[in-house]
Amino acid sequence: MKLFKSMISAFLMYSKIPMPRIAWTAENRRYALCFFPLIGVLIGILLLLWRSVCAMLSLSPLLCGVGSVLVPILVTGGIHLDGFCDVNDARASYADREKQCAILSDPHIGAFAVIKLCMYLMLQAALMAELTKHAASIVALGFILSRSLSGLTAVTFRAAKKTGTLQAFVSPAHKKVTILSLISTAALVSIGMLCIRPALAVAALLGAGLSVGCYKRMAYRNFGGITGDTAGWFLQVCEMTLLISTVLTEKIMMGG
Repeated sequence: MKLFKSMISAFLMYSKIPMPRIAWTAENRRYALCFFPLIGVLIGILLLLWRSVCAMLSLSPLLCGVGSVLVPILVTGGIHLDGFCDVNDARASYADREKQCAILSDPHIGAFAVIKLCMYLMLQAALMAELTKHAASIVALGFILSRSLSGLTAVTFRAAKKTGTLQAFVSPAHKKVTILSLISTAALVSIGMLCIRPALAVAALLGAGLSVGCYKRMAYRNFGGITGDTAGWFLQVCEMTLLISTVLTEKIMMGG
């Protein structure tokens, strides 16, 4: 029952999927991060189903790409894009750390966030439109991998503050179980990618690994550690880096 309530807590926080309402207690969130990648499983399945529908109906690559971008937004409600926007606003200020942290906590969205968000979504749609069957499967698994890495960084990276949305899940977490669960998930996903197409998998995994390093450097330098907003920023950057790596690698291989 504890595991079931932890799973529900993860879906209630990180998705818009209807779930039974449960008490918002630390005990019910103890293993929530272990189930975070399940949301990526759902996104990946829906993405592949959407692309199958596009193939059956002979829809244009543009419509397929735009729909592929909408799938994770509809599932998550855009919670991670919110963090992506907040971080971009804060970084665009080029202010000191204290000022950037204040901007990060501001619920309003600034012009720089809007610009970066538009750029992100357009690029993502264009890249999604270029995916072949094998590449799409790699990217679908990437939604699971990004959430596994996000959970791992949440419990292993230094926190910028002791309160907040992220700490509501990290503080009560059984860290050893959470780390083992997320590492196992990431390993299984990586093996799955390699079984689909090794070259694309290696490129995707390298891209994801690079995003982890960039995330730590950015969060520590700009904010003194990670927060819920920086976690959202990382998830989006990780998925974009993985997508770019996969598409470019396939194009290079096809060109050769």
